[in-house]
Amino acid sequence: MKRIAVYCGAATGTNPVYVTAAKKLASWLVSHDLELIYGGGGVGLMGVLSDQVLAEGGKVHGVTTKQLVARGAESPRLRELSDLTVTDNMSARKAEMMNISNGCIALPGGIGTLEEITQAFSWARLGDNPNPCVFYNVNGYYDLLAKMFDKMTSEGFLSAADRKKVLFSDSLDEIYTFMTTYTPPKIRQY
Repeated sequence: MKRIAVYCGAATGTNPVYVTAAKKLASWLVSHDLELIYGGGGVGLMGVLSDQVLAEGGKVHGVTTKQLVARGAESPRLRELSDLTVTDNMSARKAEMMNISNGCIALPGGIGTLEEITQAFSWARLGDNPNPCVFYNVNGYYDLLAKMFDKMTSEGFLSAADRKKVLFSDSLDEIYTFMTTYTPPKIRQY
């Protein structure tokens, strides 16, 4: 494991616990010599996370879109990033982030964060993403979503084996163990 894609909000949320968690995750990445792969933004939790990784001497690879660059959403610290990839659109951005990473973590965020991490998990089930997917469940943010995944399983829309292939946790130690011992889901046959 060398590179972790982190999906997170372009806002910081209303509770300071999310900013604290982003900084803690940044320190965790640096202490485990893991390069941050992220959306390339300089605002919200994206900015907090990338700024903290850079401040601690870690590597940061931004992946953004032409549209977001045109709007000025990229990190103001572009010269300090280890690398920046600019894609044609959001679909290409998401695919690139998965392709160059070895794991996917979602900090709390909005609908875009949710869409990115659930797509990563869906692609894992299809065999298109070999990376572990984790919801960093800070302050119980993803509790209701974890219950929804359990409901999918109990109702027969998600196998119990596949449900075990996604982690909801607020423990970075548990997340590290899950990610380093992960094996991708068995690909479904029809």
